[in-house]
Amino acid sequence: MPSTFHRIDGIHHITAMCGDPQRNLDFYLGVLGLRLVKLTVNYDDPGTYHLYYGDRSGTPGTILTFFPWPRASRGSRGTGEVTTVAFAVPDGSLDLWTERLEAHAVDSTRGERFGNSLLRFTDPDGIAVELIATPAANRKRAWQHGGVPAEQAICGFHSATLVEEGYEQTAHLLTEIMGFKLAQQEGQRYRYVTAEADPSQIVDVVCSPMAPPHQFGAGSVHHIAWRTPNDDEQKQWREKLTRESLNVTPVMDRTYFRSIYFREPGGVLFEIATDAPGFTVDEALDALGSTLVLPRWLEPHRSQIEASLPPITEGGRKAGRT
Repeated sequence: MPSTFHRIDGIHHITAMCGDPQRNLDFYLGVLGLRLVKLTVNYDDPGTYHLYYGDRSGTPGTILTFFPWPRASRGSRGTGEVTTVAFAVPDGSLDLWTERLEAHAVDSTRGERFGNSLLRFTDPDGIAVELIATPAANRKRAWQHGGVPAEQAICGFHSATLVEEGYEQTAHLLTEIMGFKLAQQEGQRYRYVTAEADPSQIVDVVCSPMAPPHQFGAGSVHHIAWRTPNDDEQKQWREKLTRESLNVTPVMDRTYFRSIYFREPGGVLFEIATDAPGFTVDEALDALGSTLVLPRWLEPHRSQIEASLPPITEGGRKAGRT
């Protein structure tokens, strides 16, 4: 590899499937206090929204996205998928979050992992979510206008948990190919980190050989995307992964980043996404998420697409209509 080629920089985004888009919007904006960074459609199914949540600008490492399919059946967690999405919050903030979740009728439980206190709960579709209190929470990633005091607000991802029937081949991919390091172990939970080990640069692999395979549906994570800074390095990653006999897709243009996809040995769909060009390519920073944006090849079909999408509102304002 050329000398500029370096490790994966941690989580870029996580994409999941939900049912009702309004319920999803109300939870991630109204309860968790994230920003709606982009309101667009699933490029492969333009009659479906694609909702992007994150910090002020949609910084890689903060982006959680959803495909809403209102008539989808509920999925079930199991092996071969990302089972838990964990956000970083500042130390000392879990009491506020416990009260906030209770006020919104969301049941939560306290826990601890690798020395960090955490709060567990599920979103309206059953996705397992954790808030992990850490002194390493990057407060620059907190959305300042989400209704949560800035000193307690979510600061992007902390980590994600993968559940696998076995872990050795996945561990080999992470450590020998993608540049992660085994940092800690608790029972059958193995924590892998990139060099800095900051929040959003952590992935936990849980070995659970007796668990059933997951069933995909509403409340399931579709894929996890890892960061690479630019197109050149993404090309190098594709070449490297192909040499490792992994079936990697061609580069796909997602407007806000470019993507390649492949399945890791345990079955989880991995993506490597570029940091650039970002979410301001078609909207000003202060206007992110305020209108329904479409890629250029779908723009001629705007009227039909808008007519097929269910109306949603953000803060009492109809969202996404021009």
